[in-house]
Amino acid sequence: MEEMWRLVIMGAPGAGKGTLAERISGELGIAHIATGDILRAAVEAGTKLGQEAQKYLEAGELVPDEVVNGIVGERLAQEDCVRGFLLDGFPRTVEQAKALNGILTGRGEELSRVLVVEVEPEVIVRRLSGRRVCLNCGATYQVETLPPRVEGVCDICGGKLVQRPDDQPATIRHRLVVYEEQTKPLIEYYEQQGLVTRVDNSGAIGMAVEAALAALRAGSEK
Repeated sequence: MEEMWRLVIMGAPGAGKGTLAERISGELGIAHIATGDILRAAVEAGTKLGQEAQKYLEAGELVPDEVVNGIVGERLAQEDCVRGFLLDGFPRTVEQAKALNGILTGRGEELSRVLVVEVEPEVIVRRLSGRRVCLNCGATYQVETLPPRVEGVCDICGGKLVQRPDDQPATIRHRLVVYEEQTKPLIEYYEQQGLVTRVDNSGAIGMAVEAALAALRAGSEK
């Protein structure tokens, strides 16, 4: 019988969580659900919950949990999630985690694993502080791993490349501290349920994908 994967992935800014999520979901043949995307999609589609979310977004306020939970619940009910899913960006709090548990329990389902992507803080600082963005077309470069052909000039349109204010080392370190403080209770919540699998993404992305898949499959065989 084919393994049914219902996963959550978590990771600090710059940990490579999004890329890892895409690769893992592709390898497992399950839906990759980035909650920022489904929130925007609900707003664009004009669904009842999307309209509710739009009010808060236009006011520059956080969308309340009950609205986000509802949008996630609707997305998980779609056909492409029948074979499993990987949630990226939700839950962010213990309360949201409890809501997710309620959604799944209501359908006779349960979470398989929670992947916690780990990268040494200084590696993240180096990655993000080396990021450069084109002022004209928005193309993104990385001075070490994906440099432009000409320093400071976009390969695509010739526009000027700049470092965003939130990619300054001091700002990055602050964001990492905030992430750690906000996420610790959520990781502990899932650790108490024995659901956490930690994935080191300090090296090449392919190595992290292989390690994550191996850990998931080993866990499913126990």
